[in-house]
Amino acid sequence: MRTDRLHLAEAEFLRQYPEGFASADLAKIGKRHRIEQMTTLARESLTKKNFAHQAVVLDAIVRLVTRSSMVSLFEKPKFRDAVNGLDKDDRAYLADGFRLLLHGNEEKGFNRILDVLSEIRLAKWSLITIVPFYYRPQVDVFVKPTTTKNIIRFLELEGLDYRPRPSWDFYARYREAINACKAQVNPSLAVNNAAFTGFLMMTLDRGRAE
Repeated sequence: MRTDRLHLAEAEFLRQYPEGFASADLAKIGKRHRIEQMTTLARESLTKKNFAHQAVVLDAIVRLVTRSSMVSLFEKPKFRDAVNGLDKDDRAYLADGFRLLLHGNEEKGFNRILDVLSEIRLAKWSLITIVPFYYRPQVDVFVKPTTTKNIIRFLELEGLDYRPRPSWDFYARYREAINACKAQVNPSLAVNNAAFTGFLMMTLDRGRAE
């Protein structure tokens, strides 16, 4: 990990936005993403108890994806229609995958979700990682391909080789790396993991901290 680059990016960012994501300009951007509201929806809808009601949790998962500002407009209707069109067994398998991912064996849950989404040709990083991110925004990460690849390259994160097809091994390693990096910067840049990766991407987009 290139901590020197991380701290240079931090210094440059705070020079322009001394209050971090509490700065007025960034706060406006944050409001558009409505992460707090989405987290509330996720935590209220996807409790362990609610997974006894398959239709309830699948409806909540579809709502989270389709209301997300971070998921592609092209992917939202495809996901909604595909999930609603699944047969009984696949709906149960998908719901159980999310139950495990959020409340049990994460790896097993991730792979169950991946199995179902692969069958319907929607095995996308965004569709697998947006729900756990909303449920645990300080722990889980939303994997956006371009952002993720650039962060790995910029910080020279060892052992991370991005691939378009989602995998638990990559996700677990990337999540660990992001949380380790986040712990080293000013808390105003790390109000959640999407904000932290956003800070890095904004810095890179402006050609700084190279």
